[in-house]
Amino acid sequence: MLTVENLRIYYATPVGHVKAVDGVSFDVREGEVFGIAGESGCGKSTLVHSLILRKRPMVHMGGRALFKGRDLMGLSEGEARRIRYTELSIIPQYAMNALNPTKKIRDIVWDLAREHGYSDREEVERLLRERLAMVKLSPSVAGMYPVELSGGMRQRATMVVSTLLNPDLLIADEITSALDVTTQRVVIELLHHFMEEGIVKSIIFVTHDLAILDKIADRIMVMYAGKVVEIGPTEEIINNPVHPYTRLLLNSLPRMGVQYRKQKLKGIPGYPISLLNPPKGCRFHTRCPRAIEKCPDEEPPLVRVGKDHYAACHLLGGEGQ
Repeated sequence: MLTVENLRIYYATPVGHVKAVDGVSFDVREGEVFGIAGESGCGKSTLVHSLILRKRPMVHMGGRALFKGRDLMGLSEGEARRIRYTELSIIPQYAMNALNPTKKIRDIVWDLAREHGYSDREEVERLLRERLAMVKLSPSVAGMYPVELSGGMRQRATMVVSTLLNPDLLIADEITSALDVTTQRVVIELLHHFMEEGIVKSIIFVTHDLAILDKIADRIMVMYAGKVVEIGPTEEIINNPVHPYTRLLLNSLPRMGVQYRKQKLKGIPGYPISLLNPPKGCRFHTRCPRAIEKCPDEEPPLVRVGKDHYAACHLLGGEGQ
């Protein structure tokens, strides 16, 4: 479905380029949910947004993103607009504020459908009613403004808009971060339902919460400071993480039934590095409790550590990807 090769996406600033995505490679297979995890500022949102809509100061500095055989980095604005929402779509990070507040839901949907060649408004409204029912929203929502909806309702309405034209690949960018756990479950179940019904074929799910990816993703890619540090099947990443950063990320998650006075949460030491002038070598070495002599000078390659499981760390042996 999607093959990304050595992709570099920077932000142009008056004092230099911020290297938000710096040599990232991965693939997304048809029929899978591919999770991308990492702390704030690691480049995960920049990565997925570069696939669908690049705006200044975002700059493509190198690499390819082959989607169904076409390089997304080389598409003209017209070509990108034609596949946006029909073949490749996104539920944005701030989905609850993504809808035009001055238009009713039916008018937002009609504008989108008309832009992609639909001319029968009655047919579009019929499809809208069907999708609203699918996400358990009343047909009356079609005639409401976004401000009239609760946060959870707006989230589901945004999901309807993003998937209305049956995109092959859907990007869900941090869509559960502002939701309570009950609504998170509803959203995750809806994404699974979209795949079961053939509305979308594959999903990229972006989050900082590995616990959510454990429930939804088939494979997980962990990013740190614009780089891939580990990638593999979800069960392997959750139960057998090999990169120090992945282990620390998992150890920082709270556990049910464990009281603070018995076991304190373990945070990751230090602070995220500046991507304007990142350090040489492994970008995690300034915070890594297991750093060795060559970590500050040599960038570790991504090596195979198991079946379909890769990590970038000098402490690991294995075959190059």
